[in-house]
Amino acid sequence: MVDRVRLRVPSSKQLTARQRALLAELEELFLVEGFMHFTLDDLAAKTHCSKSTLYALAPSKEQLAVRVVAHFFKGAADLLDERIARIDDARQIIGTYLAGIAEYLNRASPEFMRDINDFGPARAAYEMNSRAAAARIRSFIKKGVDDGVFRIVHATLIAEMAAVLIEGIQTGVVGSRAGVSDAEAFAALSELLLDGLVSRADSVEGGGRAADDGLASPP
Repeated sequence: MVDRVRLRVPSSKQLTARQRALLAELEELFLVEGFMHFTLDDLAAKTHCSKSTLYALAPSKEQLAVRVVAHFFKGAADLLDERIARIDDARQIIGTYLAGIAEYLNRASPEFMRDINDFGPARAAYEMNSRAAAARIRSFIKKGVDDGVFRIVHATLIAEMAAVLIEGIQTGVVGSRAGVSDAEAFAALSELLLDGLVSRADSVEGGGRAADDGLASPP
């Protein structure tokens, strides 16, 4: 069954320069047009390569789709890690991290996101990415509490609520009910978290960092 697709392909480190370029080309194609309607012949024609070249990336169209989707989300994770690597303030980390997710998902067309939702193995890759993002948010909130920039009260609860919201975004529930894209939902989540977590001392301190950074709730 398609839902039991498993990749048996070279790791990213084992790919040739041409294969890495082809994977990036397929990613851009899928982001614009989706992927479910393509055949391997279609993909070979659009990327000007042979089907054997595609088979070197994955042994079937379904596994190729999973590989490209996973490549997209790994690219997001790598970019976000790079962006927050030198940031120490937990508020800025969360803002940068969730803004980065929103920015990255803005590259994805509705067709791409629809196909992910409709294709079990690709949806599983998105789910895994969402769980990882929720875990990172929990760690950022803990850091903010430890550093004294987030309120201790309910921080754990807010972290778990954020995880539920991320799951709701990933499953399409939030987007369908609110009429927004996943990217817009992640941007709103960033605002919600920062307004809910900022310490009260910072929120009322006119000259505090939270006020300077525009992250505190209005008085």
